[in-house]
Amino acid sequence: MLLGDLTLIEMLGLALAAFIGGGINAVAGGGSLITFPALLAVGYPAKVANVTNTVALWPGYIGGSLGYRALLFPQQRTILVLTVSSVLGAIAGSAILLLTSEESFEAIVPFLILGAAILLAFQVRLGAFIARLKRSVPVVGRVPLELHPAVFMLGLYGAYFGAGLGTLTLAVLSILLPDDLQRSNALKGMLSLIINAVAVVYFVFFGPVEWAPAAVMAVAGLAGGYYGVSIAKRLSASTLRMVVVGYSLIVAVILFVR
Repeated sequence: MLLGDLTLIEMLGLALAAFIGGGINAVAGGGSLITFPALLAVGYPAKVANVTNTVALWPGYIGGSLGYRALLFPQQRTILVLTVSSVLGAIAGSAILLLTSEESFEAIVPFLILGAAILLAFQVRLGAFIARLKRSVPVVGRVPLELHPAVFMLGLYGAYFGAGLGTLTLAVLSILLPDDLQRSNALKGMLSLIINAVAVVYFVFFGPVEWAPAAVMAVAGLAGGYYGVSIAKRLSASTLRMVVVGYSLIVAVILFVR
């Protein structure tokens, strides 16, 4: 046995899943669709796996935001204004998750995975739509009122499950706050960081976090994001995306059958 109730093989399997997930997140997105099922596979209940997965993957968001800091600095006011909606949504999502019974969450999980997989599958087409939208809509220098409830709902979803949060956030920002794509991507990453930070704090105090796998996966995920990119880039982002989608569909089918 090693670190709690996991065997050495199981711990190495979780580390490998996190390493692969970190590399996929850096190239194509959707890494949590690898790491979350891995936690289910070693026997953790769905809510425990979800909470632990959120804690394990959070450090990866820090690196992304640091990389975009030059583009984030001019958006300080926007970030500050949207932080309130993000935090409130994340608190609501975290609380709803922990109030959801294990049986109910296990029944919902296949639909969440299936929805995230579909979202990932259409990510390219959504990106093309966003690009067309950005060419046709001028940059707006204020935060529209309707963006606040939208960000609240993003925070709620991100804390409750989170797979596909980046794609959803970029789509919402592109429609309601049109701007340069790189600036929007930077803002998306910062909002994701805030949402997941709130969820992590909430889960640390109130959630059933399994710390041994969370720690191992956090380190492996960071390494995957840093070193795995060169390996992952040997495959195209579209190929990686389809692999993740196919894997997720198989997981969803297995969970539906259960």
